[in-house]
Amino acid sequence: MELTLAQGIVKSAALLGAGLCMGMGALGPGIGEGFVAGKACEGIARSPENASLITRTMLVGQAVSESTGIYSLVIALLLIFST
Repeated sequence: MELTLAQGIVKSAALLGAGLCMGMGALGPGIGEGFVAGKACEGIARSPENASLITRTMLVGQAVSESTGIYSLVIALLLIFST
């Protein structure tokens, strides 16, 4: 399969965009989830009787935070396979 110069530029830009999308999309949730887990550990250390409530709230927060990473994965896959 021969690519013209224009097709090669478009393909390489799409792959670069997919890489940037996935990198930035993974950075935010990673930082956010780590921050949430750290604060949850602090909360459990302060009031161990509320550990189950804090853990449940932490898991919901992390699931919401992780959804942005999944969205970036979908966009990256679309960029890779649509061009």
